[in-house]
Amino acid sequence: MRKTESHILIIDDDEDILFAARIYLKRFFTQITTLSSPRNILNELNTKLIDVVLMDMNYRKGVQDGKEGMYWFQQIRESSPETVVVLMTAFADVNVAVESIKKGAFDFVLKPWNNEKLLATIQAAVKQARSLKKSAKLDQLNSNKQTDNKPVIGKSAAFQQVKRIVDKVSKTDANVLLLGENGTGKYVIAEMIHQQSNRNKEAFIHIDLGALNENLFESELFGYAKGAFTDAKESRMGRFELADKGTIFLDEVGNLPLHLQSKLLTVLQERKVVRLGEAKERPIDVRIICATNANLEQEVQKQNFRQDLLYRINTIGITLPPLRERKEDIPIFVEHFLEKNRKKYKKDTLEIDQDALTQMKKYHWPGNIRELEHQIERAVILSDGDIILTEDLQFSSTQQNNQEVQMTFNLEEMERLLVEKAMKKHRGNVTKAAETLGLTRAALYRRLEKYGL
Repeated sequence: MRKTESHILIIDDDEDILFAARIYLKRFFTQITTLSSPRNILNELNTKLIDVVLMDMNYRKGVQDGKEGMYWFQQIRESSPETVVVLMTAFADVNVAVESIKKGAFDFVLKPWNNEKLLATIQAAVKQARSLKKSAKLDQLNSNKQTDNKPVIGKSAAFQQVKRIVDKVSKTDANVLLLGENGTGKYVIAEMIHQQSNRNKEAFIHIDLGALNENLFESELFGYAKGAFTDAKESRMGRFELADKGTIFLDEVGNLPLHLQSKLLTVLQERKVVRLGEAKERPIDVRIICATNANLEQEVQKQNFRQDLLYRINTIGITLPPLRERKEDIPIFVEHFLEKNRKKYKKDTLEIDQDALTQMKKYHWPGNIRELEHQIERAVILSDGDIILTEDLQFSSTQQNNQEVQMTFNLEEMERLLVEKAMKKHRGNVTKAAETLGLTRAALYRRLEKYGL
């Protein structure tokens, strides 16, 4: 018979009770610990992962009021709310045991117990402990939930090469290092790997190490116990525990200081975390994806990044191409972000002018996909009509200056472009276009004829 993976703590001042309970229960559960006094309960809870406490209610000779049991039960609840408590009591103390259940105890068993009844009660308590841990994890996940879904799109050869590697690596548990400039979509690819993996029904936890205060590194990643520091009013899981059985995405790993790199390396090697204020190790099963825009090999040479940590996170390296190297994907991104912002700003008929799209293809995009997304949103906000024109876009000053210099070399071409843009902006209304250009209707008609517009 396969044992249930669980740690049961039995507390009773009667050595015969402890022996009998341990011998019986160790046939069904992987770990049994016994204590003859409740004074060491908190130490056990702070150093070991206890799922269920099976505890007597009285420890002083001649005292049968159950107050000691109730006191230590409250201590357990405050110290380890995910630990389930089952009380042991004599028949005469049933009323006290029932009262304890009203206050949060899981159940009670009568001494001397029936083995089958005891086993059924402890098995149910173990299930409850797992449920409590899962609920605590979900609550914290919801408080950190990402809601901004980004597109995984592109038909360019550069992107398709990335996608082929992603498809191969996703089904494995290999650690992945995503490289590339800011804004190239590293978060999107990390999430894509998770969604295509066998862990896709579990959590995907993202943490930006570059934005994380050094003083919060351990508490954020590894969690903390109640009372570990001034504001620690309750125990809290860290990001690694939240990602258990799922994926953790460590963004901007290249920004992590050396003294914190060693702590991260220890967790990645041992696959265990220790919460601040505790001594017990908590095993974790996570898939690691890291990302950086830095050249980590150069940082290793400069002794700014640990070589052993680089080896640990870089089982598979994927370099994401900048947007300027996948320009055939620009129209796809434009349409995606345009559709998103049509709904957001209630401009359902808005379209992009072909000349504006051409200019976007020529632009260098130093901020990559992120810059393009922001550019489209600004253009949607600033557009007056149903068409986004080039002037609705806000390229960097360097790019604008280069365009202006090029245009001044050909005055006729500049005039043609201005006339064309004015007519498009006012949707062919000659009177309004002429007013915008400072021309009479007749003068505008001559220029329309001249340029074949």
